Parts: sequence; structure tokens; C-alpha cells
Amino acid sequence: MKGFIDDANYSVGVLDEGTNLENVIDNYVYEHTLTGKNAFFVGDLGKIVKKHSQWQNVVAQIKPFYTVKCNSSPAVLEILAALGIGFACSNKNEMVLVQELGVSPENIIYISPCKQISQIKYAAKVGVNIMTCDNEIELKKIARNHPHAKVLLHIATEDNIGGEEGNMKFGTTLKNCRHLLECAKELDVQIIGVKFHVSSACKESQVYVHALSDARCVFDMAGEFGFKMNMLDIGGGFTGTEFQLEEVNHVISPLLDIYFPEGSGIKIISEPGSYYVSSAFTLAVNIIAKKVVENDTISSGEKTRSDEPVFMYYMNDGVYGSFASKLSEDLNTIPEVHKKDKKDEPLFTSSLWGPSCDELDQIVESCLLPELNVGDWLIFDNMGADSFHEPSAFNDFQRPAIYYMMSFSDWYEMQDAGITSDTMMKNFFFASSCIQLSQEDSFSTEA
Repeated sequence: MKGFIDDANYSVGVLDEGTNLENVIDNYVYEHTLTGKNAFFVGDLGKIVKKHSQWQNVVAQIKPFYTVKCNSSPAVLEILAALGIGFACSNKNEMVLVQELGVSPENIIYISPCKQISQIKYAAKVGVNIMTCDNEIELKKIARNHPHAKVLLHIATEDNIGGEEGNMKFGTTLKNCRHLLECAKELDVQIIGVKFHVSSACKESQVYVHALSDARCVFDMAGEFGFKMNMLDIGGGFTGTEFQLEEVNHVISPLLDIYFPEGSGIKIISEPGSYYVSSAFTLAVNIIAKKVVENDTISSGEKTRSDEPVFMYYMNDGVYGSFASKLSEDLNTIPEVHKKDKKDEPLFTSSLWGPSCDELDQIVESCLLPELNVGDWLIFDNMGADSFHEPSAFNDFQRPAIYYMMSFSDWYEMQDAGITSDTMMKNFFFASSCIQLSQEDSFSTEA
């Protein structure tokens, strides 16, 4: 079952009806407690299949191009490739990963806003032609290094214009699009469509209304220059909940019918990332150190001290590892204590920290937990997105192992849907409810 993010020789345990995710986590907590207490992931690949079914049921008219940088673990990419979706790549390494799975260049788009010349040349060499662009300098780089490029003009949306100071924002203004179209015409660069992106943090569905209206304006503008526009990319920002997906569809579906109706020859695509993988991965971390600090509270403007302790817990994973996204956004998960069976156990104000002893390495500023001891385990769900980066050298940090699983029912559903590949199937093995999930226990899934 164990694999690393750059290890294609992973294995997937197919669990019978007597075994569930909690059983798998229990098993590996026990195993890691005996062998060194390293952090680890459990990935439920069946959830990825379910997410795709949900996508097909709600927004079947939009073809997904999975954002590879979100989670590039081999099992994830193989499952998604077998599902037949496209891939949105930010660099050469990501393009290589998906091409090795047999994904055709037509199903890959190059989405980096700041492209290296060598990587533009690589895209040209392997036939990855569709790419995004939001400024004149990038357009000139593309013109010089990719003669067959098909460019999507990346326009800004209202949720990322004039945002918080210091944030890096991408996308050109509607006003500047005419200038870029003029430049593209002079440079003989083919413009084929428009891209915009609405962040998952945006709560205003009206942003989609303005973005689609702006996109239609750019399509009309491009027509004046003789460009044949055939693609609209509505970006990412899908959180993973069916409610949010339905809410977005409720807003955009009638607008797509007006601005980009079926039969117009315009292909609608998107770039979901965390939507597919966030809920599929659970992270288990171990408490490696503990501190008791004084509990200072402020009441009626006066600082008072409580006798109740406040705990600081240090874990064997942090922002220089699996919690890297915490440096730029809030944590989208609540820690749970593994196997605390005592009912009515008192809860204490606690903070959670990574192992680096860096002040930036704070994972949870404040939460209520029972008193924990060194060696106890915490479980974080929804950890499938932006958690699989190369680890820092801080404190000899060890990259967590990944254990892949899928329930029998999900495996049969995958078989019935015909979403299998020879390369993927060799990695599946059956695990009985006794949960002895070692590779040595595996056996062939072939009939």
C-alpha cells in the first residue's frame, strides 16, 4: 500500500465490506507507532471517482482539466487519466508526468502565467499547443518560441482586481485586451479563446456574471481581428462540495446558453484541482513535544490569569511539509484526536505547531482538545490538495508515506464504468477485513 509522490510503483488496497477508512488509519497508526511514528497519508481513490460522477451529473457540459500542481501523486493522475479528463500543467515536469500516462497533447493545457522560454520550447516540441497569456511580454515569448501556439487570453475577474496588498494577481483587464489582440495579430499568434478564474474564497456568485459578460466581449473583439475563437476556460475555484458546484452551475448555465450557446462551436472547459482530491486524502501526524503555557485572558479591559492550562503541541509535520498551503491560506480541516475513548473528558485551549520551531510553523492557532501526550496521534481530513510538495531540509523532515485504498463497491463501480487502464490495474490488490495491508499480501486482480 505504501508509495511516495514520485514513486509510480504504488499499490492500492481494495477493501471488502468489513473494512473502512477508519480501520485503515487504525492499522497504520499501530504500524507507525512501532516503527518510528512518522506522519502518513491515506488516500481513498474511490472518492475521486465519486467526484467525477458528481461533476458529470451537475456540469456535464464543462470538460474538466485537472490542475496537476494541486496533487501530482501517480495514483491520482492515473485515476484521472483513466476517467478521460484533461490536465492543466504549470511546467515541464507536470507535462512529462501526464504524457507518460499516454495523455494526448490535445488534452493538456499549459497554464503558467510566467513561462520559462525553455519550457515553451518543450511544449512546442511535444505538441502541447494550448496555453494561457495575460500580457504583451509573454505573448512575444510565445511568438518567438512556439509557432503553433493556441492562446487563451487570461482576463482578470472582480474578485482579484484591487485585492489585498501584496497578493500576486494574474489576468489582464478588459481594456487591455484590444491591445493584446492587436499585438497577437502583428506577431501572428493564434488567439482561440478566453480564460478567467474565480477563487474558491470568493462568495459572490455575481462575479461569474461579470466574468462571462467580459469573456463574451473579448470573443466579439477578437472576431473583429479575424481570430476564430472556440474555447472558454472558466478556471478553478471549485471547493468540492456538491452544493457549491450546483450553486455555480445555477448562475453560469443560463449565461452560457446566452453568450456561448450549444452549437456555437465553443468548447467550455475548467480547471478543477482541490475539487477532485481534497476530500480523498487524510493525514495522520504524531505529537513529538508538548508545552504548558500560562492562560492569560482579557475581561472588561483587564488582563487576568486563569488556572486552567493552555497547551502547545508540536507535530512531526508542518508548513515546511504537508501543511505548506497554510502559509498562504487558512487550514480547511479540523484536527481530530485518534482513539480518545474517554467520554466527558475536559477540553483545553491548545495550539498546534510543526517541528521546525519557526514562528511561521503554526498550523492551528487555537482549538479545544483533550490533554494529549507525546506519542499521541492527530488526524486531519481534507488534506488532498497542495500537501504533496518536496519537503524542506528543516529538522531532517521525512516525507510522509502514502497508503492508497478503495472500497470494493467503488472498485466495482469503476469496473462497470470501464474506467480502467492496464498500468493502473496492476497496482490493485485485495485486502481482507483483517487489514494486513502489506504488498506481500497482494494478489493479482486478473481473472
